[in-house]
Amino acid sequence: MSDTSQICPICGGKKTKGKTTLSADLGSGVVVVREVEATICSQCGEEWIDDATARKLEDIVNDARVRQLQVEVAAMK
Repeated sequence: MSDTSQICPICGGKKTKGKTTLSADLGSGVVVVREVEATICSQCGEEWIDDATARKLEDIVNDARVRQLQVEVAAMK
């Protein structure tokens, strides 16, 4: 049985660990988060983030929403 966890379900390319930049449109502003740990397909560029990273991103976005920022640029720690 072969390991399909590192094969992209979209295109069949190889999934590798990397970093990406994600953005969220809040309606009244935008949040850009750089250096986000992700799994990225080397062929089509599709990206996946794990649950812990998603929770951190939600915290960053919610903080920007509370502070009513028009533009927030952050980097993952």
